[in-house]
Amino acid sequence: MTAAQPRPGRARIHAALRAFPRRAEAADGHRPAAVAVTVVAGPAVLLTRRASSLRAHAGQYALPGGRADPGETSLQAARRELAEELGMELAPGAVLGLLDDYVTRSGYVITPVVLWAGDHTGPLRPREAEVAEVFRIPFADLDVEPQFVAIPESDRPVIRLPLRGGYLHAPTAAVLHQFREVVLGGRHTRVAHLEQPVFAWR
Repeated sequence: MTAAQPRPGRARIHAALRAFPRRAEAADGHRPAAVAVTVVAGPAVLLTRRASSLRAHAGQYALPGGRADPGETSLQAARRELAEELGMELAPGAVLGLLDDYVTRSGYVITPVVLWAGDHTGPLRPREAEVAEVFRIPFADLDVEPQFVAIPESDRPVIRLPLRGGYLHAPTAAVLHQFREVVLGGRHTRVAHLEQPVFAWR
């Protein structure tokens, strides 16, 4: 997305996702989960840093999300997790579409749900037990080329997405890279083959 291109609004994002032939992954013993790719004014997406007290992936960047409850759809799980983690409650009509499922090394099938919050004026109330910080990441910061790194433990490339002076890793990096490709670039790029770093396998 260059400075000369219009910034994607709700209608354009919805159209891009509607035209995208997403791929769902079979559970095959994995637990269903969902993450919220929440678009706010800017435009930007919300990203969190996980609390240092968490047992898994402490201190890492992440999209709001988690395991789906029994009988809960991915759309419901993403909206519930967003409300629980950040205190942002969005109606079902806020859902703009879905990206490809991503299977993690830790045993989850993650469905990325893109939500429109727009000019949401309610205060964010991060849940301290889970969220250390909340960031608004402008679309311009997402429109960067990822790095692909080879590791001896896998024949799949590890994705590293430059952000905030460091790197995001999969699954978050894979999801946001696909969001950039589909929404900002109109490219139907797949990311399920992109690997997580070894430290995220647990």
